[in-house]
Amino acid sequence: MIKIWGRTNSINVQKVMWTVGELGLDFERIDAGGPFGGLDTPEYGRMNPNRKIPTILDGSTIVWESNSCVRYLAAKYGAGSLWPEDPGLRSEADRWMDWMLTTLMPDLSVVFWQTIRTPPDKRDMAAVRAAAERLESIWAVLDGHLADRPFVGGSTFTMGDIPVGCAWWRYRNLPIDRPPQLHIEAWFERLASRSAYRTHVMLPVT
Repeated sequence: MIKIWGRTNSINVQKVMWTVGELGLDFERIDAGGPFGGLDTPEYGRMNPNRKIPTILDGSTIVWESNSCVRYLAAKYGAGSLWPEDPGLRSEADRWMDWMLTTLMPDLSVVFWQTIRTPPDKRDMAAVRAAAERLESIWAVLDGHLADRPFVGGSTFTMGDIPVGCAWWRYRNLPIDRPPQLHIEAWFERLASRSAYRTHVMLPVT
């Protein structure tokens, strides 16, 4: 059984939970991080020296960094489905996973932390507005990509949809104005038809 350390409202943990849900894997999730603590123990530090979540233990294999966890699970348990076996097709999924981390998340994190995790009297709304404006054009890149394909990686659902799908749920539930992204919304409806997405990602954004 796979053990997963992390809390359910963490976007990075949600990636892993959605993945194990898609693959139908047995798992045990252990509350860790945030109000649950547990990251500063010697035992956790031996598994994950960064003391962040998620961390997974699969037999004797320890994996941390959320996208790496998704890739590991997809490669081991979802070859030919979540993990495209053709290197070219797999690179499509890979690049959007990296795009989520390097291009999308810096501004999404600003808006999330300022509007959700920061008390109203301490929020930097100028920073929120600037980040939200940048996000409009960032999401527009994905919207254009999805104009002629149903999923991020092409014609089928792959690991590439998982990090980006988690980010879209968070973004669409933040208290900001958002322009219509019609192709993304159509893609979102396809994601929302998947029970693992509804169970592990479509949760209150807190």
